[in-house]
Parts: sequence; C-alpha cells; structure tokens
Amino acid sequence: MTEIRFSGFGGQGIIRCGLIAGKALALFDNKHTTMTQSFGPEARGSACSSQLVVSEDRVLYPYITKPEILVSMSQEAYEKYEPELREDGILIIDKDLVNTKPPRGKIKTYAVPSTRFAEELGNRIIANLVMMGFFTAVTKIGTPEAMKKALPGLVPERFLDLNIKAFDKGYEYGLHVLDEEKSH
Repeated sequence: MTEIRFSGFGGQGIIRCGLIAGKALALFDNKHTTMTQSFGPEARGSACSSQLVVSEDRVLYPYITKPEILVSMSQEAYEKYEPELREDGILIIDKDLVNTKPPRGKIKTYAVPSTRFAEELGNRIIANLVMMGFFTAVTKIGTPEAMKKALPGLVPERFLDLNIKAFDKGYEYGLHVLDEEKSH
C-alpha cells in the first residue's frame, strides 16, 4: 500500500492531480485506489491537498496516516504537510515555489520547475500536469500511458493536447533527473 499527498494552493489543480492519478491507477494500471481531499474555507489561494491510497488489494481504510510520497506546489503546503511525510519518504516540489529545510531522516527530494515549464508551454494553469508527469517518472507508481489515458473527462477537452504536452515535459524531465542521479 502506498499513501500519497498532493498539496499546493487552491487553484493549482491539486485536487485534479489526485483524481487523475486515482483514475489512471484504478482503471488502467489494475490497482485499487481511494481519494480524499481537503482545503481551507478560503479554498483559492490557501493550502489544499488531495490524498490517495494506492494498493494491489482492496483499500480497507481510505485515509492516509503517514504518506510515503508528498508533492508540494506551494511553500504553505510544504510547511503544513512535510512534517507528516515518512522519514524514508519521497518529497516532490516545484523548485521555483518551494524552499525546503534540510531533509529529515532518509527523505529523498526531487525538484521540478513545473510552473516555469508550464509558462514556457504557454499557460501556467497546466503546471499541475507538468508535475504529474514528473511525479510519474520519479515514483514509477503508474505508467505514463495510464496517466494520459485518464485525462479525458478530467481536463477541458479543448486543452487535452496541451495537457498531454505538459505531462510529457514533466515526465521527460523526471527521467533526466533520474539519469543524472544514477551517474553520480
């Protein structure tokens, strides 16, 4: 069983990240998933998160307790949720929006300029899809094909191609980061 928390501020598509990953893993990668979400009363602009429990078997408890993977796309979300990350977990951040403290335990940190990449592709609103591509590459929790198959119905139809381009950009960057890591 793997517990994942996607976090950032309202309006970044954080809930959608959980929906995409959950749909992809359940429908196209033969896993069992449950998703819960939380956001403050301010919603847009304040820390929000979506939590995903992924398992080979039926998920008996839908809430996360100690996530193995934390994706943070804002400083506030990082500060709020990082203390809950397991000591041997994976932390994935938007490197332009999050400044991390020295890592605790054996936490492995991966950073991607997802918002900058999204702006280069023409729309910062797709930063979450750049992050999803990067997340898929570095965690290997699901296949890139499954993640992309999950997009129709979860992203606006007219932006589907742009979202796939954003996903691919993040995925390729993630593979590059893993290659760099291997060579050191």
